[in-house]
Amino acid sequence: MALLESGEMYLENILILSNELPAVRSIDVADRMGFSKPSVSRAVKILKENGYIDVDPAGALTLTATGREIAERIYERHNALSKALMLLGVDEKTAQDDACRIEHYISEKTFEAIKKHLEQMQ
Repeated sequence: MALLESGEMYLENILILSNELPAVRSIDVADRMGFSKPSVSRAVKILKENGYIDVDPAGALTLTATGREIAERIYERHNALSKALMLLGVDEKTAQDDACRIEHYISEKTFEAIKKHLEQMQ
Protein backbone atom coordinates (compact mmCIF):
# COMPACT_ATOMS: atom_id res chain seq x y z
CA MET A 1 0.00 0.00 0.00
CA ALA A 2 1.35 3.42 -0.95
CA LEU A 3 1.83 5.72 1.99
CA LEU A 4 0.25 9.16 1.76
CA GLU A 5 1.89 12.42 2.83
CA SER A 6 0.08 12.36 6.17
CA GLY A 7 1.38 8.88 6.92
CA GLU A 8 4.91 9.96 6.08
CA MET A 9 4.52 12.93 8.42
CA TYR A 10 3.42 10.66 11.27
CA LEU A 11 6.38 8.34 10.72
CA GLU A 12 8.81 11.26 10.58
CA ASN A 13 7.44 12.70 13.81
CA ILE A 14 7.58 9.33 15.56
CA LEU A 15 11.23 9.07 14.49
CA ILE A 16 12.02 12.55 15.83
CA LEU A 17 10.21 11.87 19.10
CA SER A 18 11.96 8.50 19.49
CA ASN A 19 15.26 10.38 19.48
CA GLU A 20 13.99 12.70 22.22
CA LEU A 21 11.91 10.47 24.50
CA PRO A 22 12.42 7.08 26.14
CA ALA A 23 9.00 5.97 24.85
CA VAL A 24 6.75 7.60 22.25
CA ARG A 25 3.02 7.57 22.92
CA SER A 26 0.13 8.73 20.77
CA ILE A 27 -0.32 11.78 23.00
CA ASP A 28 3.28 12.82 22.28
CA VAL A 29 2.59 12.63 18.55
CA ALA A 30 -0.65 14.58 18.97
CA ASP A 31 1.11 17.31 20.95
CA ARG A 32 4.01 17.58 18.49
CA MET A 33 1.82 17.67 15.40
CA GLY A 34 -0.99 19.73 16.90
CA PHE A 35 -3.59 17.08 16.07
CA SER A 36 -6.44 15.75 18.17
CA LYS A 37 -6.00 12.49 20.06
CA PRO A 38 -8.77 10.76 18.02
CA SER A 39 -7.06 11.75 14.74
CA VAL A 40 -3.74 10.36 15.94
CA SER A 41 -5.40 7.18 17.24
CA ARG A 42 -6.94 6.60 13.81
CA ALA A 43 -3.62 7.19 12.05
CA VAL A 44 -1.77 4.91 14.50
CA LYS A 45 -4.29 2.15 13.81
CA ILE A 46 -3.77 2.47 10.03
CA LEU A 47 0.03 2.64 10.33
CA LYS A 48 0.02 -0.44 12.57
CA GLU A 49 -2.31 -2.39 10.26
CA ASN A 50 -0.01 -1.63 7.33
CA GLY A 51 3.15 -2.70 9.14
CA TYR A 52 4.83 0.69 9.59
CA ILE A 53 4.70 0.80 13.39
CA ASP A 54 4.27 -1.50 16.37
CA VAL A 55 2.36 -0.61 19.51
CA ASP A 56 3.29 -2.38 22.72
CA PRO A 57 0.76 -3.20 25.49
CA ALA A 58 1.68 0.03 27.32
CA GLY A 59 0.91 2.07 24.21
CA ALA A 60 4.49 2.87 23.20
CA LEU A 61 4.95 3.36 19.46
CA THR A 62 7.99 1.99 17.63
CA LEU A 63 8.80 2.08 13.96
CA THR A 64 9.14 -1.21 12.12
CA ALA A 65 12.10 -1.59 9.75
CA THR A 66 9.89 -0.43 6.86
CA GLY A 67 8.50 2.48 8.87
CA ARG A 68 11.99 3.53 9.98
CA GLU A 69 13.30 3.44 6.41
CA ILE A 70 10.52 5.75 5.23
CA ALA A 71 10.84 8.06 8.24
CA GLU A 72 14.59 8.39 7.82
CA ARG A 73 14.23 9.12 4.09
CA ILE A 74 11.67 11.86 4.74
CA TYR A 75 13.69 13.31 7.62
CA GLU A 76 16.83 13.40 5.48
CA ARG A 77 14.91 15.22 2.76
CA HIS A 78 13.50 17.66 5.30
CA ASN A 79 16.91 18.52 6.71
CA ALA A 80 18.61 18.88 3.33
CA LEU A 81 15.81 20.94 1.82
CA SER A 82 15.64 23.21 4.88
CA LYS A 83 19.38 23.76 4.68
CA ALA A 84 19.27 24.48 0.94
CA LEU A 85 16.45 26.98 1.34
CA MET A 86 18.23 28.77 4.20
CA LEU A 87 21.40 28.97 2.09
CA LEU A 88 19.28 30.76 -0.50
CA GLY A 89 18.35 33.35 2.13
CA VAL A 90 14.99 31.99 3.27
CA ASP A 91 14.36 32.49 7.00
CA GLU A 92 14.48 29.33 9.12
CA LYS A 93 10.74 29.08 9.89
CA THR A 94 9.73 29.51 6.26
CA ALA A 95 12.45 27.10 5.12
CA GLN A 96 11.26 24.48 7.64
CA ASP A 97 7.62 24.91 6.63
CA ASP A 98 8.38 24.78 2.90
CA ALA A 99 10.70 21.79 3.29
CA CYS A 100 7.88 20.01 5.10
CA ARG A 101 5.70 20.32 2.02
CA ILE A 102 8.37 19.73 -0.63
CA GLU A 103 9.89 16.63 1.01
CA HIS A 104 6.90 14.48 0.05
CA TYR A 105 6.77 15.39 -3.64
CA ILE A 106 10.30 16.05 -4.85
CA SER A 107 11.67 13.40 -7.23
CA GLU A 108 14.57 11.25 -6.13
CA LYS A 109 16.64 12.59 -9.03
CA THR A 110 16.12 16.22 -8.02
CA PHE A 111 16.71 15.47 -4.35
CA GLU A 112 19.98 13.68 -5.12
CA ALA A 113 21.12 16.70 -7.17
CA ILE A 114 20.33 19.05 -4.27
CA LYS A 115 22.09 16.75 -1.82
CA LYS A 116 25.16 16.53 -4.05
CA HIS A 117 25.25 20.31 -4.40
CA LEU A 118 25.06 20.76 -0.62
CA GLU A 119 27.91 18.29 -0.13
CA GLN A 120 30.07 20.19 -2.63
CA MET A 121 29.39 23.45 -0.80
CA GLN A 122 30.69 22.08 2.52
